[in-house]
Amino acid sequence: MFRGIYTGTSAMLVQEKMLDVVGNNLANVDTSGFRARVAVNKSFPEVLMDRVERYSIVDEVLNEKLEERKFYPYFRGRSAIGTISMTNVLSETTMSTERGPIQWTDNPTDVVIDGDGFFVVQDGNGNTFYTRSGHFQRNDQGQLVTHDGAFIRGDGGPVTIGEATRIAIGEGGQVFADGEQVATLQVVTFETPTYLHHVGKSLLEETAESGPPQPAEGAHLVSGGLERSNVQVVLEMVRMIEANRAFEASARSVSIQDEMSSRMFTSVGKPS
Repeated sequence: MFRGIYTGTSAMLVQEKMLDVVGNNLANVDTSGFRARVAVNKSFPEVLMDRVERYSIVDEVLNEKLEERKFYPYFRGRSAIGTISMTNVLSETTMSTERGPIQWTDNPTDVVIDGDGFFVVQDGNGNTFYTRSGHFQRNDQGQLVTHDGAFIRGDGGPVTIGEATRIAIGEGGQVFADGEQVATLQVVTFETPTYLHHVGKSLLEETAESGPPQPAEGAHLVSGGLERSNVQVVLEMVRMIEANRAFEASARSVSIQDEMSSRMFTSVGKPS
């Protein structure tokens, strides 16, 4: 009977995490370059359960007779009582690699990666991250930064455009300031980009599963546009409804199992 409680509770935890993933996706539906997360559920294999008896008195003759190791008051050891599945758990979340829709802005510092690849950015503490968002702007020091202030990495470090009045970004990532090339944007790829870890909005960081960054050979950039979030609102709303209903059903299952257990203990505990 307790197996039902364990199963129902496990399902509730899975659906709670599912709702967290969906909620985060919907919160970033307007974040440029954001890639939706997809929850991955896995089930543990069935495992053998046994009971451990630790009685101090051991009758060796009886032990030899207990071929199936059934319960006996003077038996010490493990007695198999069956198997149980450890149910489902939310194993991980992976990143959707589907490209988001393009919004044309005619802003020369807005850039879209046409194909695979990620821009390399760096925060004020020297931490390196990756992003699909090409919404760049100039800061007070004349450096090219993201809308959150992270520095855009070029072939020689942070890209500096100074006080240039004419800024252009070529198809190969070349950055021109007043007609002079000042840097080339770093664009990298990963062996398994689905395992990149979100650290906030559209920023990503590498993991052991994603592999190290590698230069994106032949990356093609298009200026004057932004890649929007690839979150599909209708699909996420459907997932939210499904998760809510599954959570309610699991909670009801746990409640029923708890009620049945209470009745059983009350019945067994009554004096004859």
